[in-house]
Amino acid sequence: MREYSQFYIDGAWVDPAEARSFEVVNPATEAVCGMVANGSAADVDRAVSAAREAFPAWSASSVPERIALLRAIGAEYGKRAGDLAAALTEEMGAPSALACGFQVDLGAGHLSTAIEVLENFAFEQRRGATLVVKEPIGVCGLITPWNWPMSLIAVKVFPALATGCTTVLKPSERSPFTGQIFAEILDAAGVPAGVFNLVQGNGPSVGVPLSAHPDVDLISFTGSTRAGIEIARNAAPSVKRVTQELGGKSANIVLDDADFTTNVAAAIGPMMMNSGQTCSALSRMLVPRARMDEAIDTARRAAAQLSVGDPTGDAALGPVVSGSQFDKIQAFIQKGIDEGATLVVGGIGRPDGLTKGYYVRPTVFANVTNDMTIAREEIFGPVLAILGYDSVDHAVEIANDTEYGLAGNVAGSDLDQARSVARRIRSGWITINDAFDFHAPFGGYRKSGNGREWGEFGFHDYLEIKGILGYAPEEAGS
Repeated sequence: MREYSQFYIDGAWVDPAEARSFEVVNPATEAVCGMVANGSAADVDRAVSAAREAFPAWSASSVPERIALLRAIGAEYGKRAGDLAAALTEEMGAPSALACGFQVDLGAGHLSTAIEVLENFAFEQRRGATLVVKEPIGVCGLITPWNWPMSLIAVKVFPALATGCTTVLKPSERSPFTGQIFAEILDAAGVPAGVFNLVQGNGPSVGVPLSAHPDVDLISFTGSTRAGIEIARNAAPSVKRVTQELGGKSANIVLDDADFTTNVAAAIGPMMMNSGQTCSALSRMLVPRARMDEAIDTARRAAAQLSVGDPTGDAALGPVVSGSQFDKIQAFIQKGIDEGATLVVGGIGRPDGLTKGYYVRPTVFANVTNDMTIAREEIFGPVLAILGYDSVDHAVEIANDTEYGLAGNVAGSDLDQARSVARRIRSGWITINDAFDFHAPFGGYRKSGNGREWGEFGFHDYLEIKGILGYAPEEAGS
């Protein structure tokens, strides 16, 4: 069993202010697999003070110095990739292939992207007589979730370091192992003391004092909309910047000219990947109403091929992260049945043959209407809702009829039409035929949050903009 009893503060592993801890449960076995120190406001104070003290020197560091550190981190990250993958499987149930692959690879991808952006980023720009300067905002509190731990730590920490900020990281208490290993990686890479700090703990013990701390200049949070609202409230008295990537109920519009069977089948696996625990999951599939039966048949066959089981083996899907998450998903499935949606595959209970672990049956509902609970609320599990539309305009109307606005996809062979539809969807991350780009801005509209991550856009939230007027008076009239 893993035991992590120290935090990483001011370049050293230190004991917490209070000797208390929390249990980590392996969702595949329901057994306790680790004990982790649970921090307090005193630990947050110590970490923030270290970050504040380190800020003047790190903010004045050169771009080559920051690039050198990021490359050193990359070398250490590669050495620990296997350790990170094993921790992911143990703490949140990611199947081995997913943990060793996309889960760990996304973190590496965000690192290489940050280096690439930093090499060419313009921190200063002349505009006539005025010099516009982009300066690091200061001390950044980073609060990350459990579902894609390495990606969501990396997409915050690396842009923060690249722009000259100092950081305090609070990983989720449900996936703390990867956060601990990440701190070990940065320590081995030689991050200067105080530039990166780690305090483990739950929301009330660490998240609240971090978001409310008057010496924290920015809070970057990824998680539920409910938690995001509370973090914004806690941060408000100090008027710090708050950026949030929250929930989603994203639409996948399959146009009538798409390779229909292929596109419907191909959408099932990615939506169910990570047991559906992805904020940008395309959990509403929109198909022409006249082709609903075809969609049902295709989705049934595709979902039935997804194996569920021990994440240390070769199963496609592992468990969901916790008992409470399992219960929540079961309630949503029952709600879909009660409200009259067509249960295509899956349903209540664990998959056959699994008596322990928080395993959910890959579930597809069809003939869903957009007023049903399963079409409106974020389920965060392997549950897909298929809705019918009567025209392209109707499809866009359904896609936008949500309080969220994180992601979406348009599948079709007519690129001009797909482009037109993509422009009309009110969400922050729209793919056409499942395209992918590390440099594209990621973030949401409405209750899906504010601010943007990924690529160059991920730098902007960590920077203040200063205008120095009269910097070049000889150019005032030009």
